[in-house]
Amino acid sequence: MARLSDPRYEAALHVAMRLRELGHAAYFAGGCVRDMLLGVVPQDFDVATDATPERVMAAFPRTEAVGAHFGVVLVIEKVDDVRVATEVATFRHDGAYSDGRRPDAVRFSMDPREDVLRRDFTINGLLLDAVAYESGDPLETCVLDYVGGRSDLDEGLVRAIGEPKLRFAEDKLRMLRAVRFAARLGFEIEPRTLHAIQAQAGEIHVVSAERVRDELTKILTEGHARRGFELLDECGLLRQILPEIVKLKGVEQPPQYHPEGDVWVHTMLLLEHLRADEPGLKPDLSEGEDSGLKPTSPSGVSPTLAWGMLLHDVGKPATFTAPDPKKPHDRIRFNGHVEVGVAVARTILNRLRFSNEECDQILALVQHHMQFGDVMKMKQSTLKRFLRLPKFAEHLALHRADVLSSNKNLELYEFAKSKLDELGEEAIRPKLLLTGADLIAAGYKPGPGFKEMLTLAEDAQLEGAVTTRDEALTLVRARFP
Repeated sequence: MARLSDPRYEAALHVAMRLRELGHAAYFAGGCVRDMLLGVVPQDFDVATDATPERVMAAFPRTEAVGAHFGVVLVIEKVDDVRVATEVATFRHDGAYSDGRRPDAVRFSMDPREDVLRRDFTINGLLLDAVAYESGDPLETCVLDYVGGRSDLDEGLVRAIGEPKLRFAEDKLRMLRAVRFAARLGFEIEPRTLHAIQAQAGEIHVVSAERVRDELTKILTEGHARRGFELLDECGLLRQILPEIVKLKGVEQPPQYHPEGDVWVHTMLLLEHLRADEPGLKPDLSEGEDSGLKPTSPSGVSPTLAWGMLLHDVGKPATFTAPDPKKPHDRIRFNGHVEVGVAVARTILNRLRFSNEECDQILALVQHHMQFGDVMKMKQSTLKRFLRLPKFAEHLALHRADVLSSNKNLELYEFAKSKLDELGEEAIRPKLLLTGADLIAAGYKPGPGFKEMLTLAEDAQLEGAVTTRDEALTLVRARFP
């Protein structure tokens, strides 16, 4: 019986045991060891071994050589009918990183210490003798620590292994990973490591847009987004990656609506609501009930909602208008900030190579976030069209966070939420009374005017003004004889 009731743990343990049976060294490595020592459920269990990729593939029935050149093999197994892929990496020593992303060549090693020394941070450089742990030995006595990772865990520090400048020169993405770990774990970045990031922040551009996007998304969705973005700013990385967000600083807002401060402060407050326990978010977590451990991160936070929150006011710097001193009651205004914000957000999302589907939802969140201001005055047809926006729960969640990060008046949020519950899916998305085929049957020729005719009929249907096909057709004929 495994000491942790988790299929991923059991699969990795079986891999380690099998490799040991064949005479190889095999340890749990990296983040899973760190998380177990911190008392949280690891997201993955990786194995490091002195067995070559060929020996690993020969030892198991189902494997995938996802990175055999770098010594990485996936071992595929089923545990309790759950398909689990365990990453198994051969101990190695990395050669030069001429492109700042990956080693030009690697040399496999028999020495676990040599393998650890090429890793990124001390807290990720720990190895666990999982076989000894499973046999009943205390967790702490089963850990191999060649780089002081245990003490850095105790002190709450993210520290680069060896010389920080060299670690970041090897792989520039490690700068973002340092921020992510510090934010997620509530740690500080060790001073020499921080200074190395600040010195090399401008070199982050050698990393692919996709890898940068994925790290930023993790920072936004792992439960400590505000801390992560403040660290990105402190490190100098935010200015390099998202200069549009840095421009939010110092952009004043009308105090009667935004007593919290400028647009940067407001946005950072919104990011505090990116937690799985917020209303409208349904976390999908591995609870680890039998182990007594708590989840590593709130993986139920929606990436599109997270980016929508970050970008919702990105159009304000360009549209800031100071009060007219000649008008006593004038205030700061941001006329057109939604339209500008959509354009700026689209530029960012394209730069980071988001999918079309992700772009559509994030841009919709930016585009519609101000519509809640009119929700109590909308016609029934307008309201129903608003409530049936795709993933409307994310629009609600964004508005709630927006309000709680400013004037804290949830009246419009509660109204929209109650209307959504009251009307129900059938009223919001009723079967159309009139279709294009009906118009053709009535003698109309297909053309650009069809859309206007059908919209007229649907609006009347949503308002309750027509309830049958004949009534809808009569309405169209009256407007379009």
